[in-house]
Amino acid sequence: MADTKREIERKYEGPPAGGDAPLPDLTDVPGVSGVIDKGVAELDATYYDTADQRLATASLTLRRRTGGDDAGWHLKLPVSEGVRDEIRAPLSDTVPEDLTALVRSRIREAELVPVVRLLSARDIRHLVDASGTLLAEVSVDRVRAERLSGGAGSAEWTEIEVELADDGDPAFLDKVEKKLRKAGIKRSASASKLAKALDDTAPRKPEKAEKAEKSGKAEKAGKPGKAGKAGTTGKAGTTGKVADVSKATTKAAKPEPPDSTPRTAGDHILTYARAQRDAIVELDPAVRRDVPDSVHRMRVATRRLRSTFRSYGKILDRTVTDPIGVELKWLAAELGVDRDQEVLTEHLTTALDDLPSDLVTGPVQARLSTWSGARRSGSRQHLIAVLDGKRYLDLLTTLDTLVAGPPLREAASKKPEKVIAKAVRKDFEKVADLVGEALELPSGSERDLAMHDARKKAKRTRYAAEAATPALGDPAADLVKSMKSLQTLLGDHQDSVMVRGALRELATEAHEAGENAFTYGVLYGRAEQRAAAVEAELPGEWEAIEDKGAV
Repeated sequence: MADTKREIERKYEGPPAGGDAPLPDLTDVPGVSGVIDKGVAELDATYYDTADQRLATASLTLRRRTGGDDAGWHLKLPVSEGVRDEIRAPLSDTVPEDLTALVRSRIREAELVPVVRLLSARDIRHLVDASGTLLAEVSVDRVRAERLSGGAGSAEWTEIEVELADDGDPAFLDKVEKKLRKAGIKRSASASKLAKALDDTAPRKPEKAEKAEKSGKAEKAGKPGKAGKAGTTGKAGTTGKVADVSKATTKAAKPEPPDSTPRTAGDHILTYARAQRDAIVELDPAVRRDVPDSVHRMRVATRRLRSTFRSYGKILDRTVTDPIGVELKWLAAELGVDRDQEVLTEHLTTALDDLPSDLVTGPVQARLSTWSGARRSGSRQHLIAVLDGKRYLDLLTTLDTLVAGPPLREAASKKPEKVIAKAVRKDFEKVADLVGEALELPSGSERDLAMHDARKKAKRTRYAAEAATPALGDPAADLVKSMKSLQTLLGDHQDSVMVRGALRELATEAHEAGENAFTYGVLYGRAEQRAAAVEAELPGEWEAIEDKGAV
């Protein structure tokens, strides 16, 4: 398995290649007691990407590097400005499969090819404190870039890197930067060496063509926003050419950024939909790496997108989005194969831990562990297979196609205050009907189902209000809070329903094994009390929400 290192660094511009080393004396940086010269390392790195540079577009870098003390393959995933996770794999002649998998959501079925080679002479210094502990590594890199595909250019430059030591305080980088700035050294305009290399070695267009392109962009930027223009490439009142999931191509469409600030109803909803598409793609590597909460977050993004399609059918043609919604529902289910069981086990374990020891009879903890393990589907491997599968990759491509050429209906060109607000109110009214129905029913299975349906509708209304907030402001934001509160309350009730079902199953197994089932009955009674407490709280909660109303 590849190793991961959190990399926190800043890059600065150096003098032209061949110039003097630009570093000032760093010994008087607060906290620094010594600057240790570690010599010069000769680094040879070849960067890989697709022919249309999908990794570079997403600020990802994949390289094979020799020289230095970390020779091997390195994949860098952006976390935030100046922070990246570096995934390392041993040196080999071909791209390691582990790293290819981590960029699958970006490259799909495209081939990774060498795009740039960087030869660097790295002059390294270590900044240490009074105890000799490393604070940061400062290097002066003299770089030569050679284009390997998409051109044949070359470039040379010098840059400075300051990389924080493992577990170091990021504030220390501010102290170093203050010293560098006093010496006239400024931040690099490029996010990475690769970005600068690609820019500096790109084939230059003829002067006339470049002027014409700039003129065209300026003219386009001066046009007022329209549905299908601002944030979209489709036309209001027409159905965009969105590939059917079953026929989606394997080529990834390059995401199209919005042309300007959202103005129409269509603009706002597409901005939200695009954000959910981006979240799914960006979370893919984290899910593969089993980063905590990544599966849950990816699942939420699929649900948000599916809810958006259903809530805003007056804006996006549902004859196109409904089949995509089916695929999103499938993906959410695959992401939740083990998650639901995990949550249920957590509830049962917590309830058992809260029980006084004199109420625990028999091997309850052991049976709970056995029961939980037996229901784990081994879905880790299954989920990775899903993410590598054609159905999932086709879904990503279809989502790319949809946001690039959305199936806008006539209402998409209208002002958001009317169209979006109407859609949110419609969802809110459905929640009201379902809550009212639940409140009229006596406690029991029918009420349990009604409350569960109300919870699902509250979640959908919450997502609709989230999408509406940039256009409608505080009223929509307030509705998000109300629906989240209602969703939490109804979720507690549903958790009780699921826990009681599991306890009945556990009690039956324990009884058949000749074990004392007393504890399961105690836990069942407590879960039943929690459900009753929620049912008692619901009328007051709902009355407060109804008083506020929708947008």
